[in-house]
Amino acid sequence: MALTSSSSSSAITALLKPHLQLSNEPIISFSPSFFTLSSKPRLSSSKPNVKINFLSSQTAVSLKSRTEASIFSGLFTKSKDIKTLKDELFDAIARLDRGAEAAPEDQQRVDQIALELEALNEIKEPLKSNLLNGKWELLYTTSQSLLQTKRPKLLRPNGKIYQAINVDTLRAQNMETWPFFNQATANLVPINARRIAVKFDYFRIAGLIPIKSPGSGRGQLEITYLDEELRISRGNRENLFILKMVDPSYRVPL
Repeated sequence: MALTSSSSSSAITALLKPHLQLSNEPIISFSPSFFTLSSKPRLSSSKPNVKINFLSSQTAVSLKSRTEASIFSGLFTKSKDIKTLKDELFDAIARLDRGAEAAPEDQQRVDQIALELEALNEIKEPLKSNLLNGKWELLYTTSQSLLQTKRPKLLRPNGKIYQAINVDTLRAQNMETWPFFNQATANLVPINARRIAVKFDYFRIAGLIPIKSPGSGRGQLEITYLDEELRISRGNRENLFILKMVDPSYRVPL
């Protein structure tokens, strides 16, 4: 069942507002204990756990440090081609349960390969590339807002997580699958040819219950590597996101 009364919707929006300010990275993650599929909202605590994080590493402290790290990494990757590095990356993250099972040394290994790929990135202006359009599957992240490793595994997002982007309409969408099926849509504002500001406009609980964003759900995302198969992004809260293209024809709802 869906929430149908205007008072219930207003109450949820009021509760969402302070918690949407807790994070500035644009991938959405909801606590299953906060939202229930009943006719009235039921709270499990006085502080509902709602966080935003986009499908947002340690190298994002500044553009200068990123550039220096990429150049440094590039000195050691001349003997490796992009395909070899991508194979190494996919192999490194395959057993990490989207990052939930990553030890510090695993995170360092994945980040190093990502840096090497970023140094060889051929798409210098990804926001002008059609390769960005479509639905991407999240394969790996360092974002604890998404991984929720402190929760029991049954209460984490266990199904696939997707992020879709359409640069022609400047729209984005984040989609959880099993067991919560939450969604969020957002408007994109280009800052430069690689970085975008994100402003969320609607959330959908269980894919059904629409909640208008109170306006505080914002973040930034930098696309640091892009090809027809792989996208690497870094959020403004220093998290790394690695995604694989699954449907280039997908369109984000307007």
